[in-house]
Amino acid sequence: MNPKMIWSNLAVSDLERTTKFYTELGFKCNNTRSSNELTSFVVGENDFVMHFFLKDILKTNMKIEIADSQTANGVMFTLSAQSVDQVNKWEKEVEKAGGKIISKPEEFGNGYYGFVFADPDGHKFNVFYMEGF
Repeated sequence: MNPKMIWSNLAVSDLERTTKFYTELGFKCNNTRSSNELTSFVVGENDFVMHFFLKDILKTNMKIEIADSQTANGVMFTLSAQSVDQVNKWEKEVEKAGGKIISKPEEFGNGYYGFVFADPDGHKFNVFYMEGF
């Protein structure tokens, strides 16, 4: 298997809230894909695409049950930070934008520093700085 591209499709309950949250975090809107059923962003140096569909739309189109992201976690995204200071700055930005801090920034292991947060729909993200990476 050699796919041309990979992206994520996540379920949300409120497109306006989701768009506001990720815009405040500085994610770049993917205007070519946004509609009344989804909002879309590109993230990182390689423009990873993240689609956020209304939960009922995603459930109908995928023909599967969608897990409650407030209580379960199907995938955890990691956002790579460039420094400890950037990790700490991002924690404040996440809180200001309405995200929930799951674990405060802390050092773990040798040269590792980060925290975990959830977006308003409960999707989890690990913000991570690794010395020398």
